[in-house]
Amino acid sequence: MSSETDAAFSLLTADAVRSRAHKLLALGVEGRLPHFRVDLSKLDKVADRVIAVTRAAYPSLDVPFHSRWRHFVHKGADRFAVLAKKKDSAAQARTEFDLAIVSVFLDAGAGAQWRYTDAKTGEQIGRSEGLALASLDMFTSGLFSADGKDPLRVDAGKLAQLTADDLACGFQVSDANPLVGLDGRAALLRRLGELALAKPDVFARNDSARPGGLFDHLVAQHGNALTAPDILAALLRELGPIWPSRLSLGNVPLGDCWRHRMLVTDDATSGLVPLHKLSQWLSYSLIEPLQRAGVTVSNIDGLTGLAEYRNGGLFVDASVLELHEPLRILEAHDVSSELVVEWRSLTVALLDKLADVIRARLGMNAETLPLAKILEGGTWAAGRAIARDKREGGAPPITVISDGTVF
Repeated sequence: MSSETDAAFSLLTADAVRSRAHKLLALGVEGRLPHFRVDLSKLDKVADRVIAVTRAAYPSLDVPFHSRWRHFVHKGADRFAVLAKKKDSAAQARTEFDLAIVSVFLDAGAGAQWRYTDAKTGEQIGRSEGLALASLDMFTSGLFSADGKDPLRVDAGKLAQLTADDLACGFQVSDANPLVGLDGRAALLRRLGELALAKPDVFARNDSARPGGLFDHLVAQHGNALTAPDILAALLRELGPIWPSRLSLGNVPLGDCWRHRMLVTDDATSGLVPLHKLSQWLSYSLIEPLQRAGVTVSNIDGLTGLAEYRNGGLFVDASVLELHEPLRILEAHDVSSELVVEWRSLTVALLDKLADVIRARLGMNAETLPLAKILEGGTWAAGRAIARDKREGGAPPITVISDGTVF
C-alpha cells in the first residue's frame, strides 16, 4: 500500500475528524481563521439552553442515543416497534440495518418547503422527521424489497434500479411540494445497490446482497464486541465509493471531506478536512440494532458530534461563531465552500467543548452522558428551537446549497 493510500485511510476515521476540527478551533480562538471569529465565553449560555431543552424532554436525564430510530417515534407512537419482528436475532438485525442505512442516506436536508403528509394522522411533517416517516412508509410498502413475501427488507438489486420518480412518489414530491436533491438521493441509493451487488463477501454473507449484510460483516470481523469507531471505519471503507465524485487521495475516495487552506500538515493530507456527517449519523443509528442482537458496543464517544446545520446553527445563532463579513450570511454557499467547511468543522470541535461544560454542570461524565445523548437531548433540539425563535420557518442561519447527499 502506498504512503498516499495510507494517508487517505487515515482520514477515514472519527479521530481525524476530531483532531482536525480542534486544530481549526484553536486557530479560530486565536483569530486566525478567514471566515469566523470564535467566542468561547458564550458557551456557558449555550449550555444553559441545551440543559433546559434536555430537562424539558427528559426530566430524569435518561436520554436515548441520537439516532434515526428517534425519528420513527411520532407523537409517542413508535412506528417501527409495531412491525412484525423476525424470529432470529441476526435476521432482525439485518432488517434494522437495511432500514437504518436507507433512511439515513435519504436524510440530507429536505429544504424549507417540503412536507410529508402522514397517512395515519393527516399531519404535514417537514425536514428530518418527515423524511424519516416517508422512508419508513416506503420500506414497509416493499418499495426496496425484491421478495414479495417479505416487504420488510432492502435488496441490492432493487436499489440498483431505483428511479427519482420512485422516490418522488414515496416523498409526495410535486411542483407545490419540492424536495431538495431528489435526483442526488436516488443516485446515491442506486450506487448503494450496485456496490452491495459487487461486494458479496461483505453484503451477501448469509443472504442475497443487501445493505443489512453489513451486520454479518461486522460480526465476522469483531465477534460480539466492537467499538463505535469500528462501525464508522467499516462504513467509510465499504461504502466510500458510493459518494458522488469529490476528493480522493491515492485512488481512495474521501467522502465527506473538503479543503481548507488553514489546515496544514506535513504529509499528503495537508489542507483536507474530513467530516463524515452522514456516515457518523448512520454509525450512531447502527448501535442499537447491534445491541439488540447481543453485540456489545463500546467507546460511543469515539465518534464525534455531527457537522450539520442544527448543531452548527446553534453556535451561530448564539454568537459563539460570528462571520468576519456579516453580510455573507445573506448569501447561499456551496457545500464545498471554505466558509461552510470551516463552519462545519468548528461545529464538531465546539460540540466537544460544550459537552464538557454540560457534564460539569450536571455532575456527569462521558460514560454517564456520552456525546450521543447530548446531541439527542440536546444540541440538535436547541439548534432547531433557537432557529425558530430567530427566523420564520426555522431555517438555519447560513444557507447551504446541497445536492441531497451531505446534510
